[in-house]
Amino acid sequence: MTLGWEDIRAEVLRRIRARDWPPGALIPGEEALSAEFGVARATVNRALRELAEAGVIERKKRAGTRVAELPVRRARLEIPVIRLDVLSRGLTYDFDLLADRLTAAPVPVTARLGLPEATRMRYLETLHLAGGRPYVLESRWLNPAALSGPPPDFATVSANEWLVTHISLVSGDIAFTAEPASAREADVLGAAPGTALLVAERTTHGTAGPVTLVRLAHAPGHRVQMVF
Repeated sequence: MTLGWEDIRAEVLRRIRARDWPPGALIPGEEALSAEFGVARATVNRALRELAEAGVIERKKRAGTRVAELPVRRARLEIPVIRLDVLSRGLTYDFDLLADRLTAAPVPVTARLGLPEATRMRYLETLHLAGGRPYVLESRWLNPAALSGPPPDFATVSANEWLVTHISLVSGDIAFTAEPASAREADVLGAAPGTALLVAERTTHGTAGPVTLVRLAHAPGHRVQMVF
């Protein structure tokens, strides 16, 4: 199996935490690591760059890469592509577009995004599947004015994946809550009404203004893991 930069990052971080490479230690260079892991040097470079940006290692030209003496923790959120999340769990992925319409957005939506009342937005409802079973119900309000060009057919590529890979985001916020499943969520996710669901609600803004407000209702038993 070919390793990706995320795998290299995880292994380097594991060795640092295990004190194989203690604070202040000089770690092998990119050439040595690429030979050890059997990957391109660019893959190693990406992994080390991510760790340097997180404050775990320090990189200096002609001085090599060292484990930081006092690691600086920098919180950074990367919006996940749900398809890749499912595949990383060893499950097959698919999705169904349940709703797609252009309509005046409700006041709570426009207020959250700082848009005028009754702004016409695109409402998308997508059910993401993992191993053929409901995984996440995505309810999204998308601001067409924030897109640089016409979007694709969201029945062939999910709005989640297209936005992450095509729109430059500059800010946003996210909140996690445990909420009882609504009748609609229970029906789509195959759960009993009132079942506690993990819900993530996120707003994002791009260079052209507010982009989207999305609610992600996860199927019962969903587990979120964050690496920091």
